[in-house]
Amino acid sequence: MDGSSERFFELWVFLSASPLLWLTVTIGVFLAAQRVAALARHHPAVNPVLLSIVAIVVVLHLTGVDYRSYFAGAQFVHFALGPATVALAVSLFRNRRLVRQQALPIAAALLVGAPVAFLSVVLLAKLFGLSPGIVAALAPKSVTVSIALGIAGQIKADPGLTAVFAIATGITGAILVTPLMNALKIRDYAARGFSAGLASHGIGTARAFQVDDAAGAFAGLAMALNAVLTALLAPALLGLLLAP
Repeated sequence: MDGSSERFFELWVFLSASPLLWLTVTIGVFLAAQRVAALARHHPAVNPVLLSIVAIVVVLHLTGVDYRSYFAGAQFVHFALGPATVALAVSLFRNRRLVRQQALPIAAALLVGAPVAFLSVVLLAKLFGLSPGIVAALAPKSVTVSIALGIAGQIKADPGLTAVFAIATGITGAILVTPLMNALKIRDYAARGFSAGLASHGIGTARAFQVDDAAGAFAGLAMALNAVLTALLAPALLGLLLAP
């Protein structure tokens, strides 16, 4: 090992012991992913969350760092999810008049959309003969990850699988929502946003905010309402559906 390589190795050993390293890497990767998305004019397929996940996985693989060590340094991002979710209320307050006007359609969409998001994946999983453990982990896939993990504890699902399915659902929804709504000729940003938040929670909500503030407000509202309704319905309905 030459002198420069040895110095780099010593620097890496020093940095890897710092709890701020992986927080810095996470923020830096996400900022870079946002820059790439901006250069692509925020095309739905160029999703910053997806790019960040791929980049972080590659970095962890190349450096041989396990997830526990990574999370120990980057857990502040996890903590910040709570305040960030609460901050969605600011946009909702700005659009409160529109929300009041659309109260009845919102209630109807929620009462139809939340059970469909939950029941459709459970019934399809059963149809394809997936194991009860996989079915249970799939059930809260349209709920924001922090609440999906809480639901997973109630229904005895694997939290790791639940998180993977929820994140995959969010990314898929964020990529598909704009072209799908355009293909269906749905121009109402309130309807577009509510659909994104209901089907693909926080990641879909972030995509909605990129398109329009009203869409983001309705997406955040749908995400919150769907989380509450699914948390109430999932344990009882899943017990009935999985009963022998």
